[in-house]
Amino acid sequence: MVKTIDPYGSEIPEDYTKVVEDFGLEEFEPDTFPDPNRLMRRGVVFAGRDLKQIADCIKNKKPFYVLSGIMPTGDKIHFGNKQVVENIRYFQEHGAKAYILIADLEAAAARGVTLEEGRKRALDFHIPAYVALGLDPKKTVFYFQSENKDVIHLAYEFAKKITLNEFQAIYGSADPGRIMSAVTQVGDILYPQLERRIPGIIPVGIDQDPHVRLTRDIVDRVKAKKFIRPSSLYHKYTPSLDGSLKMSKSKPESCIELPEEINSVKKKIKRALTGGRESVEVQKRIGGEPEKCMIFELYKQHLIEDDAELKKIYDDCKAGKLLCGEDKEHCCKLMEEFMDNFTKGVEKARKQTNELNFVKFT
Repeated sequence: MVKTIDPYGSEIPEDYTKVVEDFGLEEFEPDTFPDPNRLMRRGVVFAGRDLKQIADCIKNKKPFYVLSGIMPTGDKIHFGNKQVVENIRYFQEHGAKAYILIADLEAAAARGVTLEEGRKRALDFHIPAYVALGLDPKKTVFYFQSENKDVIHLAYEFAKKITLNEFQAIYGSADPGRIMSAVTQVGDILYPQLERRIPGIIPVGIDQDPHVRLTRDIVDRVKAKKFIRPSSLYHKYTPSLDGSLKMSKSKPESCIELPEEINSVKKKIKRALTGGRESVEVQKRIGGEPEKCMIFELYKQHLIEDDAELKKIYDDCKAGKLLCGEDKEHCCKLMEEFMDNFTKGVEKARKQTNELNFVKFT
């Protein structure tokens, strides 16, 4: 049994089906929402909570929101951020009002990043990167955690609604910094409902589920305030190029960052685990195993939009028509195009940060 999914630690679920069962999630079906995006169609989005209320909002054009956060601690992001942005964009295109919070308080507490440095990093890189990856800035409200007194007040109020034992049951352990960070994130998740009690959805990796569970528990304990339990949407991790479950900065040789110098990326791709056989002759005779190939995973999750094109690559690999060397060259070409577009998109978005819709606090 998977006992703890920890946003602060390193335990990663090896069996997503087991995660769905152990944590009472809803298995995601591609027809849950209209016109599902690439991640939804291909099983990368695998679970959620209270998805029906969001589907109802989309179908009946009722107001709802989608929310995510940015931790401004470095000068690079990763493919998990890209997946979050793509799902935010999907809900924006289907009527959601988007909120992006800059978690500068958490960055200061957890990583020692000053509020001034956090602001600079967010404006210079992180927000432009999200826009470059598809976030629609015209449909997005931004705010800095440190400036939002409403969130801070909610956090202090919510801190009284959970016991230490309950916190440890959700997160595995507890310390003052972790507790403050968690209850502040609960305040962030519910902040859009201060204006109006409407449903909201939080698209994240499964390691962030504890924040959603804590929020939903607290909503149940402050019924008089009539908050609506947030929905959530979970995507699988982009696998490490060596075949392990998740790309991680602790293994830089198997992790692609955004941005990253393209020659470095190509070297990593050419060393990546594939579904190739022990020899070219054997692969031509019995075919490859694309379901074990990290190159195919990059295609499926990030680099190829067209389903027919992806299926052809799969079929050609299974039939022994596509060999690993050729496949990696193709992947390198697609990745170079992606990185070039990403870099240009960041530069363009950086020039427009003064036009962003930031909440103004008095």
